[in-house]
Amino acid sequence: MKPSFTVKLLSTVVLSLWLVNGCAEKATKTASASNASPEAVTAISGANATIKQAKANNWIWRDTEEFAKKAQEAADKGDNTAAIKLANKARAEAENAIKQYEYEKAHPRGL
Repeated sequence: MKPSFTVKLLSTVVLSLWLVNGCAEKATKTASASNASPEAVTAISGANATIKQAKANNWIWRDTEEFAKKAQEAADKGDNTAAIKLANKARAEAENAIKQYEYEKAHPRGL
């Protein structure tokens, strides 16, 4: 038994509509999930850039990335003051880690 042309066409249309609907729904959820202010977005991106520098030296403090993650979560929920505070804390820790790396590199303690 061969499926007829109309059955093939109908199944192709149904699958195409299902795929398009699924992609459109995901885009809507992503767009509405972020309630962050521009200041929070700037603070988080600055913190992430500084963290990236610290990780390039392989010298990052334990909780720095956790603060950045919590800042992003707070921004997604719309709590911009907490997001900025946590992002600034993550950035400060990453900057201090970079300073510590440079100091340790300049002043080896030979163990």
